[in-house]
Amino acid sequence: MIISLCIIAYNEEGALARLFEDIKAQTFPKSQTQVVLVNSRSTDSTRRLMESFAEQNTQYHSVVVVNCRKRLQAAAWNTAITHTTGDVIIRLDAHSTIPSDFLAQNASVIEGGEYVCGGARPTKAESETPWQMTLLAAEDSMFGSSFASYRRESDERRYVDTLFHAAYRTEVFANVGGFNEQLGRTEDNEMHYRIRQAGYKICCDPRIKSYQYIRSSLSKMIKQKFGNGFWVALTLGVCPKCISIFHFAPLCLLLAILVLGIIALLGFSMPLIALLCVYALFDLLITVGAFFSETKYPHFLLLPLIFPILHLSYGVGSVLGLLKMPFWRYDAKRKSKRGIERVKKKLESRKPD
Repeated sequence: MIISLCIIAYNEEGALARLFEDIKAQTFPKSQTQVVLVNSRSTDSTRRLMESFAEQNTQYHSVVVVNCRKRLQAAAWNTAITHTTGDVIIRLDAHSTIPSDFLAQNASVIEGGEYVCGGARPTKAESETPWQMTLLAAEDSMFGSSFASYRRESDERRYVDTLFHAAYRTEVFANVGGFNEQLGRTEDNEMHYRIRQAGYKICCDPRIKSYQYIRSSLSKMIKQKFGNGFWVALTLGVCPKCISIFHFAPLCLLLAILVLGIIALLGFSMPLIALLCVYALFDLLITVGAFFSETKYPHFLLLPLIFPILHLSYGVGSVLGLLKMPFWRYDAKRKSKRGIERVKKKLESRKPD
């Protein structure tokens, strides 16, 4: 079995050196590992670091370094997939870290009969400073992030709707096609929806683990949440069934505050007060819970302020996405098949007879 490990990066010079060390530490045979590195128009030394890795690590089955003309993730992933030669394709975010058995565990699950697999993907802080650990506490909390099962570790093997850092038999992409290049942050949800519609199951195995680093500052986290909300709303225009109702909780909160705020101005303030009290109660309960974790800092007292900032950022992004969606969806639907079909056509010739 040959595994094609795909990594895309835009200005990730600070993260790649650490990730390359993780890749070199893998227990899966290097002679059976292809590494595909895609540079998405970086303006830093990302491309140079990729080329250096390729030059210094000739023991791999192959190391491919390519450029993608677009900065959207979906386009970069499609570029990576079309340059693979392996039996299994693994998608790995550049801003992540993996244990030494990551490739071996994925290979074991695939060899056991699964077509798509992965595991839990908890988050980590880049450094254990009080502020970074506070942001991690906010991101790790179900109140601050999401209900996605793949974010949390489990002892049970189960089938899920979507995964992060998933492994796919190459024939899955040959049958389903590539990622929808009209989508930004939700391209994986849409892809996994099509994979499930094609009859494949997505296996989440407890032996497989990977980790993603949180954004290093509150401003970057706010930008991330805004973008997530924006693209979730836009995705309703092309694939509403691949979005969960939980994705719109921040939007509902924002709209409720606006509507009840207007009602309060008309003299009926109790509904708004009740909503804010319930929200504040959850806010405080989650904050108190953070102080019962293994590592705790005085900075956790800022969590009651961080949570609403993140929720409202996500909600504002969703509002703007919904406003843009009617004007965007027609052109997006018309162009969405280009990247999907390009990958499908490229891989169809590699289907087993």
